[in-house]
Amino acid sequence: MKDTPLPEKQSTPDHFAREDGVTFAGKHLIVDVVGGAGLDDETRVRGALREAALACGATILHLHTHRFSPQGITGVAVLAESHITVHTWPEVAYAAFDIFMCGDAQPDRALPVLAAAFETDDVRVRSLRRGENVL
Repeated sequence: MKDTPLPEKQSTPDHFAREDGVTFAGKHLIVDVVGGAGLDDETRVRGALREAALACGATILHLHTHRFSPQGITGVAVLAESHITVHTWPEVAYAAFDIFMCGDAQPDRALPVLAAAFETDDVRVRSLRRGENVL
């Protein structure tokens, strides 16, 4: 029995992602925020995780952050669609985000949210299709 691919805009009840006619587990963005402000502000980092997830159309299941001493924050937004994680190095104005989402979520929509939250135009992205050529 041959599977019929779903149209690009149709809901994905199997929770796979679809792009350019390709079905895969999900889109995984490796994001470097460079020259960012407020990277040692736990409230700002939590807000950025929350707003980024919502902008992507994701469902937040749990959000946790931890502030290190003397500086730096790590955090995770556990999503129904997977996760967003962050580690910050405020002493060099750098943050590393990992954004992985499946289904209809659109992880690219997190990028302008992160740029605005940390007041930088230098947001560098590498994108992977997880599970491509496997499913």
